[in-house]
Amino acid sequence: MEASPTEERVFQLPYEALRSHREYLYHLQSEFCRRIHLDEGFARLWRGTNAGLALAVPTVGIYLPCYDVFRDQLEEFTAQNIPSMTPYAPLVAGSMARSLACTTCYPIELARTRMQAFKEVNTGKKPPGVWKTLFDVISHVKSTSTVPNNLQNYRVLWTGLGAQLARDVPFSAICWSTLEPVRRRLLSLTGDESNAATVLGANFSAGFVAGSLAAATTCPLDVAKTRRQIEKDPARALRMTTRQTLMEVWRDGRMKGLFMGVGPRVGRAGPSVGIVVSFYEVVKYVLHHNYAT
Repeated sequence: MEASPTEERVFQLPYEALRSHREYLYHLQSEFCRRIHLDEGFARLWRGTNAGLALAVPTVGIYLPCYDVFRDQLEEFTAQNIPSMTPYAPLVAGSMARSLACTTCYPIELARTRMQAFKEVNTGKKPPGVWKTLFDVISHVKSTSTVPNNLQNYRVLWTGLGAQLARDVPFSAICWSTLEPVRRRLLSLTGDESNAATVLGANFSAGFVAGSLAAATTCPLDVAKTRRQIEKDPARALRMTTRQTLMEVWRDGRMKGLFMGVGPRVGRAGPSVGIVVSFYEVVKYVLHHNYAT
């Protein structure tokens, strides 16, 4: 039995609607890429890469080894004195290690954020580099400050550190308290037959899950940190607190403002944590098996 023209039209509607929606999304993506190419160029998507690399190497070099040391010491101490607190050792160790790494490398983080927020005004000039950005921040404070206080001038390099710690310490606490049990569970499935591939897979999977969860949870704190870092008035930037910034964000955009950019943040944090942790653990595994005495 053949369908009537009306019935054929009804059955075609979902497909046509879907095709129309796909064409609309394709048009948006094409227009977005075209505007980037015409206005700024595709290189702008990698704005701040040098600062990102300059930040990642010392941060990871401090963060992960310190986490291992703190975790091992805390687990040993709690196992002997407070066994019920042993599961919380990764949470505390991650918070301590992240605090140390963030405080040490924060000026580079500040420069990276400001470089990414930099916008050219059709002058043909390239965005300033890391050191130029830091120098400009200090110079601006010196020119607007009425009190010649060198300590105050350099303090601006840690503008927004409170917001950074308020974001990164909970992030690390959530991340490591999730990552450790997931990783140990996955590695226990392989038993004594673990190798570099299983170590890589278990750590990447655990890191991906933990990083995504932590990033989604701490997104409002990331929004507050970014807003403080790109504040152009140095006096106001030094007076701003994380709580005040969160209140401003809530007043301006409510819940949507607090979770602005949560998708890209989760999409970046999950793979990033997975890649960093997995390769770090694989290097440890290889070194241990090849050079263990």
